[in-house]
Amino acid sequence: MVSAIGFFMVFLFLGMPVAFAIGISGAIFFFMTPDIPWTILVQKSLSTTQSFTMLAIPLFIFAGNLMNNTGITSRLVKLANVLTGHMYGSIGQVSVVLSTLMGGVSGSAVADAAMECRILGPEMTKRGYAPGWAAAVNCLSGLIVATIPPSMGLIIFGTVGEVSIGRLFVAGFVPGIIMCITMMIATSWSARHLGYKPDHDKPYPLSVIAKACWESIWALMFPFILIILIRIGIMTPSESGAFAIFYALVVGVFIYKELDMEKFKKCVFESVKDLSVITMILALSGIFSYGVVFDQLPQQAADMLVGFTDSSVVLLFSIIIMLTICGMFMETTVITLIVTPILLPVVRQYGIDPVHFGIIMMTTVTMGCSTPPVGVALYTCSSIMNCSVQEVTKYAWPWFVAIFVTLMISVFCPKLILFLPNLVYGV
Repeated sequence: MVSAIGFFMVFLFLGMPVAFAIGISGAIFFFMTPDIPWTILVQKSLSTTQSFTMLAIPLFIFAGNLMNNTGITSRLVKLANVLTGHMYGSIGQVSVVLSTLMGGVSGSAVADAAMECRILGPEMTKRGYAPGWAAAVNCLSGLIVATIPPSMGLIIFGTVGEVSIGRLFVAGFVPGIIMCITMMIATSWSARHLGYKPDHDKPYPLSVIAKACWESIWALMFPFILIILIRIGIMTPSESGAFAIFYALVVGVFIYKELDMEKFKKCVFESVKDLSVITMILALSGIFSYGVVFDQLPQQAADMLVGFTDSSVVLLFSIIIMLTICGMFMETTVITLIVTPILLPVVRQYGIDPVHFGIIMMTTVTMGCSTPPVGVALYTCSSIMNCSVQEVTKYAWPWFVAIFVTLMISVFCPKLILFLPNLVYGV
């Protein structure tokens, strides 16, 4: 399997699409291991996409596209602007708050970053913000979506690692809010340093804030309704994706009355386009993951890490560094599918709660979307804002510091991360 991993890294370096790189590398493993029937190659590529839990991914992607076209997103933008218009870098603050509010809507960091660049980017450049700065704040703030439920990454992690997705969803609220606060501080410092002034001197009165909250109530209620229905057993996390679509359709057609047939067709087209890429990666990663397990790489990695340190904190720091490096070269979904079965046995040996580890891992891995040289969100945002990746990276470091602070709080305060899931589900 080591040779297959080597081929995979070479293919990535040559610029081959991730799905083909991982699929060809997995096929090379089967070719070099004649004892394994080739029928398993086909079986694994199909079985990975036929998991009932994985059904949540296409459902939530479609629901997110529906909500972006039903007036829910536009109302969230207005609410975020009301809450942050008096702060330095006001529209940048809107991006951070909107990502927090959109966590329960889109579930995808890349989709959130792209959506915010399209909605907020033109207004940012019109007000004199540098395109690289606008792309950086929209790109990095999208990472908040990785923790606020329903997160696509948490669904994949929970499925592969057999960890309660309900507990992961609930655990994501606290680090998501912490990340929102640290990123707002980073945005304020950066904007003040660059001379980006607030829209107005004083915060809006409570009456205006209350009105904006009321107009956005259907979007604000969604994640809480989701958690309650999962917790009381009415539906599973997978079934909640179908509920999300139903919810978006009802709000768009009967409440806001902004969803027509043309917008619906657009949502279907965009969702199919997004899912075709994700499904291919999921299918071909099943081949690669089989080789990882067959050669007992999880056990070997566990033995190596266990012998490396006796401290759970040092172990988590080592894993964060490793995942950060992996995120610079590999797609988030691929890392999660491959690395989760390797690392979970290790952290369990150290007494680290899998839910606690899942939040740390998915925050770190999703950060890879925003780092060169293979950051999908980074390239997407720089393309939309018509600026170079180098320019975006130059402005991005304050938000990377904010992410690092959030990770440190998560590492050193496990009880804070686990407080809500233990409260809702019991210890």
